[in-house]
Amino acid sequence: MTWFCNITSLDAKRDTVMNSHTDNSEQIDRKTSRSICDAVGERLQQHLRPLESELPSHLAYLMDELRKQDASGRRMPPN
Repeated sequence: MTWFCNITSLDAKRDTVMNSHTDNSEQIDRKTSRSICDAVGERLQQHLRPLESELPSHLAYLMDELRKQDASGRRMPPN
């Protein structure tokens, strides 16, 4: 799973928020923004991984057969 962070969209939202406040907050540059997005994406991938689920027995059998055929260099016969 890949997480994307739309910098342009984030910049527009940040600008809207920044313009609505009168404080003198520092703005972050594009490189820092990208680093933050990447770090958040990595953490989300780590914490939101799908649970490992086993294949139904018939599919597991078919996958094993495919692995054996790949290892031996044989091809599956046409239907």
